[in-house]
Amino acid sequence: MRDDKGAEKRGGYTLEGKGNGDQYHSVEFSIKGIELPYQFKIWNTANMSMCVLVKEDSAILPRLKVGDTLDMKFYSGASSYPTDSLKTTIRHISKDEGRFRGHYLVALEILENVTQHGVH
Repeated sequence: MRDDKGAEKRGGYTLEGKGNGDQYHSVEFSIKGIELPYQFKIWNTANMSMCVLVKEDSAILPRLKVGDTLDMKFYSGASSYPTDSLKTTIRHISKDEGRFRGHYLVALEILENVTQHGVH
């Protein structure tokens, strides 16, 4: 079900895509033991704020743990904005049983700015 703004409503939360010019659109990070970095679209929920969707059969999912702090590279929806490398904590991981069955919602919280990169 969608609300009047086009955001999907499920269970006790609303899921919206983020992508405004002053907000982050996607996030990229690497995990030790996995060769390539992973990039995910950022979603915003009423209950979890910023989160990403991870397929349940993804090689990265078993390596993500609540409380882990990682350096993540955040990308803006506008190419004129720089990318930001930010220290980020995994706050919550829950299996989605709604529209995105077969995925997990991984809630993220930005802790602090590590470095700021140039325009991408």
